[in-house]
Amino acid sequence: MEWINPFGLVFMAIILVPNIVFALRCKNGFANKWENKTVTCIEQIGCFGCFGFMIVNIPGTCFGWWSDEAFALYLIADTLLVLLYCLIWILCFKKNSLFRALALSIIPSILFLFSGIMSRSVLLILSAALFAPSHIAISYKNAK
Repeated sequence: MEWINPFGLVFMAIILVPNIVFALRCKNGFANKWENKTVTCIEQIGCFGCFGFMIVNIPGTCFGWWSDEAFALYLIADTLLVLLYCLIWILCFKKNSLFRALALSIIPSILFLFSGIMSRSVLLILSAALFAPSHIAISYKNAK
């Protein structure tokens, strides 16, 4: 497997677009109401790890797809998850709801974990294991 995963790079770039648009348009759109520094730290470590390891494959920790079919499944599933993520952003852009918070935290969590499993990337799986529960918990606590 190559050092750079161009597909992971594209998926990450697409996921970042609605987040950047939201940050620019709604400068006060996200306030972290749940002041749990430990969970926030774990979430940030997992987040940066997921973003990095979706794109960069460290030799010896990423073993590639099992087969061409597994690679095709990776591309199809990740594309659908990214499109669903963007669709929810579009439909719920101005609506601050529990559905939006959970959907926009669960979908990337599934994306990262699934990508790690399919590409057999140990570091991506570990990062997703840190990111998913902490990101979902933070999103839930901030939305309720």
